[in-house]
Formats: sequence, C-alpha cells, structure tokens
Amino acid sequence: MADLRLHRVVKRFEHVEVIHGIDLEVEHGEFVVFVGPSGCGKSTLLRMIAGLEEVTDGEILIDGELVNEVEAAKRGLAMVFQSYALYPHMTVRKNLSFGLETMRAPKVLIQERVAKAARILKIEELLERRPSQLSGGQRQRVAIGRAIVREPRIFLFDEPLSNLDAELRLQMRVELANLHTSLDSTMIYVTHDQVEAMTMADKIVVLRAGRVEQVGAPLELYNRPANLFVAGFLGAPRMNFLPAEVAGRDGALIELALPGGHRVTQPVADAGLAPGARLTLGIRPEHLAPTADGQGLAVVVDVVEHLGSGTAIYGRLAEEEGLTIVLPGQHAIRPGQRLTLATGADACHLFDADGQALPRPA
Repeated sequence: MADLRLHRVVKRFEHVEVIHGIDLEVEHGEFVVFVGPSGCGKSTLLRMIAGLEEVTDGEILIDGELVNEVEAAKRGLAMVFQSYALYPHMTVRKNLSFGLETMRAPKVLIQERVAKAARILKIEELLERRPSQLSGGQRQRVAIGRAIVREPRIFLFDEPLSNLDAELRLQMRVELANLHTSLDSTMIYVTHDQVEAMTMADKIVVLRAGRVEQVGAPLELYNRPANLFVAGFLGAPRMNFLPAEVAGRDGALIELALPGGHRVTQPVADAGLAPGARLTLGIRPEHLAPTADGQGLAVVVDVVEHLGSGTAIYGRLAEEEGLTIVLPGQHAIRPGQRLTLATGADACHLFDADGQALPRPA
C-alpha cells in the first residue's frame, strides 16, 4: 500500500498542453476513480503516474519519493489495461508468472503468488488454458491476477471493464470492490462511466479538458456539485437545468422566475444577487413528484419508460424546455398527459452565470 501526490503536473505533446497543472493527493488504501468524458486526459494522467508517459512539468511522488525520472518497471506499480494485454501463446499460469520470472523471482515465491492470485480470483481451473479459450470476464480476471502477483504498491486500472457486456460489468464491479477490501490496497481506476465511479470509489476525481473540476466522495459530489459540469455529468438520468431569473429577494430567500411564468423560492448565501440576475436552477429527476393541488411546474408528458422498479418520464415545460422525472414504482402515466410537479427547496441547486454552484446559507 502506498500514497500518491501530484504537484502541478503538466503534460504537453509538442505545443499542445493536455494536462494543466493538476494537484492531487491519494491516501494509503483509497480507491480513487478518475472520471470524465472522452479526451479529458484521465488515461494520460494515469499513464504519467505509471511511468508510461513523461511528465512535462510538476512532480509525482509515491510514498514521498519523487518518481518523475524512475522507470515504469521500478515504480512498484501494476497496471491493468482495457485490452487485457495477455500473451496469446501462453497458458493462464504462464501469463500470471511471466512478470515475476523476468524479475528472476524465486520459483517457490512465483508458485505461491500465482496460487494465491488464482484462489482470490477463483480461476484455479483455468490455469492450463490459453486466452483464446477464455470468456471476456475470465480474461479480465487473468489480467487482474497478473497485477496481483506483483504485489504492487498501487494498482492502476485503465477502463478495464469497457469491453464487457452490462451484466459482466456489474459482476466485475462487485468483484473489484471486494478485491480492494481483501487486499487493503491503494487503487486508481479510470473510467468514462459515472455509474462505475459512483459505485466503486472512495474518492472521485472529475476531469474535464485536462483540469480537475471537483474531488470528493461520491455522494458529496452528487449532492453538492461544484459546477454545472459536475452536476450534469454525475447522475443518470442527468440533472434537469432550467434557466432562471431573480425576480425578488427577502433576506436569504430569492424568488426565481422560470419558463412558463412559474415561480419558486430558494435559499442562497450570495448577498450580491439582485433582481434581474440570470441563474440556472438544477433539479435531479428523482427529486420531482406529482402534486394533487395543481401547484408547481406544469409539464406535458412526451415519453414514458416503464422500468418495473421505477418510471422515467420525459416531458416539456412551457417554451419547450425539457424536463426528466423519475418516480419510484409503477405509474399509469401516458404521453400527452399533463402533470404538475413540485420539489423541495433543499433538493434544488443554483448556479451562477459562470456555471459555478451558489452556496446555501449556513
């Protein structure tokens, strides 16, 4: 187990800067997930930590040791790739042992570690097979086993589940979480899938265009996103965003005018907001519910998805502003139907003209 520190880390490819001065701390035993859209720099950042990409500027420290100039093989890390990267002509046993053999580890040690990894991953019966004889999930277990036998200071995962189908991804998420607990190891995991990030991480690092947007525990980021990007990226279906204008103020409460003439009241700590200020109101789909008194947001239903455990509704406010609602359970709602929706003030989020979250009163 090890800790990791990034200090003002920069990466340039010729004259193009793709990582812009990132600072980050990963503690002993944490499961940290880098998440963000394609091209945000998450895999590049992971490869710099691994030593597969050079650092243009800044420092990478593992257990306090500066490793910028240390070769990848000598950093004490193990990386699991999206493509599995197994040797096709070798058996599973040989794939697991090959790295230790090249390091000239004693045969007894190699046998012990291979047996341990196979036992942990439940692949003992696969040891004499070749990769072509394995399913995608079995290949991924072998790739993870190859990392386990090295007993690295930090495990690095680069979108390891993206080639698996939905059912296998769910199964492997559970197995990786259990593996983290049983090994008590530091893990850094890259994905573009926010569901993987929310379900697996102790700490999420949200990246966009080579910059860190927010770092925190999954529910912290979900409940208190720092900006519009984080709010929209985490959560499925994504958060609803409605244009709003400050219509009035009474102390810490502001009245907002929404599309269609709707008015809502929200608490806010920003004393500088004045009537006429343009904001964005964010409401998660699960925080909207139909009302019986006719008071709330009037929505025309376009599409209904009956999911069994829940009902997803896609509709429109006045002025064609889209709105998504997720209700628990089963509901007899049809396209064309009109609903009136309400939400609690504490379930809403406000963002300023620059997309930054506005603080709530203490």
